[in-house]
Amino acid sequence: MIKAVIWDFGGVLTTSPFEAFNRYEKEHGLPADFIRGINATNPDSNAWALFERSEITPAEFDAKFAEESDAKGHRVPGADVIALLAGDLRPAMVSALRTVSSQMKTGCITNNVSAGEGAGMARTHEKAEAVAEVMKLFHEVIESSKIGIRKPDPRIYEMMCERLSIDPGDAVYLDDLGINCKPARALGMTTIKVTDPDVALRELEEAVGFTLHG
Repeated sequence: MIKAVIWDFGGVLTTSPFEAFNRYEKEHGLPADFIRGINATNPDSNAWALFERSEITPAEFDAKFAEESDAKGHRVPGADVIALLAGDLRPAMVSALRTVSSQMKTGCITNNVSAGEGAGMARTHEKAEAVAEVMKLFHEVIESSKIGIRKPDPRIYEMMCERLSIDPGDAVYLDDLGINCKPARALGMTTIKVTDPDVALRELEEAVGFTLHG
């Protein structure tokens, strides 16, 4: 029996930053998915990983990402990447979260960085306020930038289960990245990879046993 739903934030409750990355690449004549490729190289020790664990400052990330991208053939300032991180809220997902949080425990595990405003790394105060209202719907929130651990490290999922006082098998976990779903599934969680939000909501309805999708 499902007792809790645990959500990723960016790419699940908001539009994916990867969409913004692709727009930037097109505008600047870069190969498609170039930025994602930089982030996937040495994924535990690159600039992105260090920044999500708050082991380097925004200024250090700016320089280090530029160096890493330059080594791959195109110099991209890290500051440009930071500016692309905050997505737009998905109303249907937020509505589903509101419904779930009224009936069972909810948690959010987000890999984020110490940039922008709030957990959603918002670039405007208006967007930050909207995200802050959504964050109030969670019973527990874990941010990589605050605890120094990031997905897919299994410890971050175990930490959430401890905070929610549940076993992993009691939870559904939603994320837009398969690499982040894999450790959750290995722990015993029911996982939903969010590619199409509508499909994901139907899968979540089946898992929790009540209506979320209009």
